[in-house]
Amino acid sequence: MARDYVKRCPLSSTKNCCFVTAAILLIIQAASCQRVKVVPEVEAYPTASVDLRCQFVQGGDTKLTQVSWIWEPVEGQRDNIAVFHPTYGESFPPSPFNGRVSFVAGSLNNPSITITNLTMSDAGRFTCEYATYPIGNAQGTTNLVMLAKSKNSAHAVTVQASSDGRAVVVARCVAADAKPAANINWLGLPGGTENITAVQAPNHTVTVTSEYQLAPTASDNGKELTCIVSQRIQGPPQSFTVKLSIEYLPSVTIVGYDQNWYIGRTDAVLTCQADGNPAPTAVTWSAVSGPMPDTVQIDDNKLIVRKVDESVNTTFVCEVKNRLGVSKNQVTTTVIEQRMVTPSVPSTVGIFGGIIAVLLVLVIVGGIIFFIRKRKQNAENGDGPPKHKPPPPMKTSRSTEMLNKPLPSPVKTEVTEVTETQPLSHRTYYETSGEPVTDLDGCDDYENTVGGGAANGGTHNALEESAQYVDSDEMLNSDAPLTNSNVEGHLGDQGAPASTVARGESFVSAAMYV
Repeated sequence: MARDYVKRCPLSSTKNCCFVTAAILLIIQAASCQRVKVVPEVEAYPTASVDLRCQFVQGGDTKLTQVSWIWEPVEGQRDNIAVFHPTYGESFPPSPFNGRVSFVAGSLNNPSITITNLTMSDAGRFTCEYATYPIGNAQGTTNLVMLAKSKNSAHAVTVQASSDGRAVVVARCVAADAKPAANINWLGLPGGTENITAVQAPNHTVTVTSEYQLAPTASDNGKELTCIVSQRIQGPPQSFTVKLSIEYLPSVTIVGYDQNWYIGRTDAVLTCQADGNPAPTAVTWSAVSGPMPDTVQIDDNKLIVRKVDESVNTTFVCEVKNRLGVSKNQVTTTVIEQRMVTPSVPSTVGIFGGIIAVLLVLVIVGGIIFFIRKRKQNAENGDGPPKHKPPPPMKTSRSTEMLNKPLPSPVKTEVTEVTETQPLSHRTYYETSGEPVTDLDGCDDYENTVGGGAANGGTHNALEESAQYVDSDEMLNSDAPLTNSNVEGHLGDQGAPASTVARGESFVSAAMYV
C-alpha cells in the first residue's frame, strides 16, 4: 500500500511522499503494539516469583494463530523461552528458564507466564508476540528489573601511629551486591577524607566500598566512626559504629615519688604506669647505680622500698615492652636526713567556700533582725491615728441640721465666746459638744487671750459661764444696736456651770454666731 502511494506521487513532491510513507508505517506498528496489552515494567527480587501478563485486544476479523515469549538480556540477543499453539499446546525451548517458566492459563486469550526462583541475571526485556492473520505479528514488551538489597558491613583497619603525618586507611565500609547501588557517608571524626569505589558484577549488581583515611596518632586509638548506608529499597538507612585501632609504642610514667624520702621511712612505693597498643607484655625495673639495693622489692610494675637508707639515693629506670618495641622512663630519688613537714595550706576552694558561707549567714541574720524590728514597729503603731496631729472633727446629726437651716442676714459684733449647754433649738447660738474629746493641749494661747485662765476647771472666764439664748427675731426687731452689753445682759443671769471633765480629757471649739 505504501509502495502504490509512492508511485502515485509526482516527482516534484518525492520528498514529501517519503515523510508520509514513514508516518504510515509508524502508525501501523503502533496499532499493532496497542493490540497486545502488557505491563511496561516489573520489579522483582532474587529467589522470588514474578508474573508477566499479556493479553490480545480483539479487533475486527483478526485470527490468532500462536503466541511466543522472547527474552532479550542484552541488545541483539533474543531467546525464545515459551510458545503456545492452540493445536499443539505449550512448548518451552531450551533456555536459562527451563523448569522455572510456565503459562498461567494456557490459552491465546491469556498467555501470561510465571517465572520462579528468580536470579539477578534474569533481568531483561520480555516480549509477548502474537502471530495473527491477516495483519501479521503483534507484540508487547515488559522490562523486568531485578532489585537487590545491599549487604552492608563496616570494620576498622588496624594501623600504626603515623610518625610523618601521612594519611592511611583507618576504617572501611562496604555495601555489596546492591541494585541499585547504595550510598555511603561517614560521621563522627573530623579531619579525614573518604575514598569511594563502585564495582559492577556480571549480574548487574554493584558493590560500593568507602574507605576513611586519616593521619593516625596514639590519641586516635579507640575513637569512634559511624558509617551510614542508604539505599532506595532497604528502608531506613543503616548505621555501623567502628572503633579505631591505632597501634603505638608504650607510653611510660613513674608516679609515687614525693621528694620526702627521709632516712628510716618505710614502704615508699614507685609505680610504673604504661599504656600502649598492643598492651604491654613486660615491665622491668633497674637502678642506674648498679644492682638493685637490698631494701628494694619488685612487685610487677611496683618498686617498694621497705626502709629508706642511703642505698636508694639513686635513679630508678622502668622499661616497658610491647610487640612494637620498648619504651622507658626514669626518676631520681634523693634521700634526706629528716622528714620534711609540709604546712597544711587550706585550698582555694575551701577559702572561697568559707567566705560564701559567712556572707550567707550574715544575710540571713540581717533579714531576721529586719523582720523582727518591722513587726515590733507595726505592733507599737497599731491602727490608731498618728500622734503628730489631731483627728478631724466628727460630723453629727445636729451639725447637719445646722448646716441645712436657713440663716438670717449676718450682723457684725464682738461677743464673748461661751459654751452652750442647752439643747439646740431655733435660737441662733449652737452647742458644739459633738466634737471629739482629745488629749490636746494646744489651746493655751487661746485661753490667755480670752480669759487668761484655764478652761474646764481653771479660773473663771467667759467660756465657763452658761449661755443665755437670745431669740433671733427679738434681736432683729430691736432698734438698739447689738453691743457687748446686750449680749452680756442675756448671759449674766446664770452662774457658771460646774466642770465635769478634767483637763487633758476635753477639747472645746470656739462658738459660732450667725
